Amino acid sequence: MSDKTQVSTDGAPAAAFAFSQGVRKGPLLQVSGQGPQDPATGEYVYAGDVKAQTRRVLENVKAILEAGGSGVEDVLMFRVYLTTRDHFAEMNEAYAQFVKENCPSGVLPCRTTVAVELPHPAMLVEIDALACVG
Repeated sequence: MSDKTQVSTDGAPAAAFAFSQGVRKGPLLQVSGQGPQDPATGEYVYAGDVKAQTRRVLENVKAILEAGGSGVEDVLMFRVYLTTRDHFAEMNEAYAQFVKENCPSGVLPCRTTVAVELPHPAMLVEIDALACVG
């Protein structure tokens, strides 16, 4: 049985609570839910702009994937959390552009999208990912 290892990078915001940015076990890498934070400052960015927040969140996820030896092309599943379904179209536009840029095979990851309350009032979107390494 392979060991479970923590994945962390300065390319994404530091985990603010009791969790890891990512965890790798065997060929699987789970990335914790990421918010629209600037990795260098931890500040929430793009207030009120779900499209820009989605791009920032996905860049944070990508940095953790890469730190764990994986990439967007290796993502099996993204889970997207929105504060309202009214933001779906704008989020989906930014998401679609990002995955097309980062999945040259053309095989897009699976995705679930739900509307929920998020932990910080500035957050309009949060995204986590499950990827295969290697």
